[in-house]
Amino acid sequence: MSSQASPVTPVRFDAVDPMRACIRAWKAAGDRVVLVPTMGALHQGHLSLVSRARELGERVVVSIFVNPTQFGPSEDFSRYPRDTEADLALLSEAGVDAAYCPTVETMYPADFSTSLTVAGISEGLCGAFRPGHFSGVATVVTKLVNQVQPDTALFGEKDFQQLQVIRRAVRDLDIPVAIGGVPTLREEDGLALSSRNRYLDADERRIAPLLHRELATIAEGLRAGNAASALVSASTERLIEAGFSTVQYLSVCDADTLAPVEHATGPTRILVAAYLGSTRLIDNVAV
Repeated sequence: MSSQASPVTPVRFDAVDPMRACIRAWKAAGDRVVLVPTMGALHQGHLSLVSRARELGERVVVSIFVNPTQFGPSEDFSRYPRDTEADLALLSEAGVDAAYCPTVETMYPADFSTSLTVAGISEGLCGAFRPGHFSGVATVVTKLVNQVQPDTALFGEKDFQQLQVIRRAVRDLDIPVAIGGVPTLREEDGLALSSRNRYLDADERRIAPLLHRELATIAEGLRAGNAASALVSASTERLIEAGFSTVQYLSVCDADTLAPVEHATGPTRILVAAYLGSTRLIDNVAV
């Protein structure tokens, strides 16, 4: 596939049936369909997923849906940024073929009563601090994949636990879709791109890149054979001293199971969630 985007107005779908009819026609013509699920407030990180999708298939569908079931009662569902028209303009420039923009009522009718739980891998890290979050993620992604029926669905590696939960759900339920992870896109100073970065004030934005630098420091220490616990303790202390109010977790984990490890003897991920002011930032790096 060509990665060169050409402006095209995406076909916008708000309902399942007309979208499926369009996708059936694409597949009948031999086109491969790639889905990029998003919650809108699109930035260059999302567009890097779109670019990768255009390399993998002839047709790219981007979903825009702020999913209420993955927000906790004290989280920022009502505050989450929404600008669908700006998002659609970006998707047009990126050469996206279709935008799926369902309403809450489309996704969760009044009598909706089903949810998906992915035990084990969803329970630590973010799952320990956001009860029900990954059940909401797994349920909505399963619905989106069933509605769009793509050949491939792409997710950013910034939300690495989310990516692994989705991979496990798709594997366990024999859902016929390939799940791909796309590396995190960063600012020049290392800060991972995120829709929530817009909440940072000037001082917080100056401090925020330390999160990635500390992950890189831990990775270097692990490669040198040092134990995770000492590295994590020192990095946590430096983050607090720099102005992070809370470090919810800073963990060295097996990249597949997300179980904690003390030494990097196989594929390993270092994952963190921390508050800077009122903004919760997450990041991870591979070892």
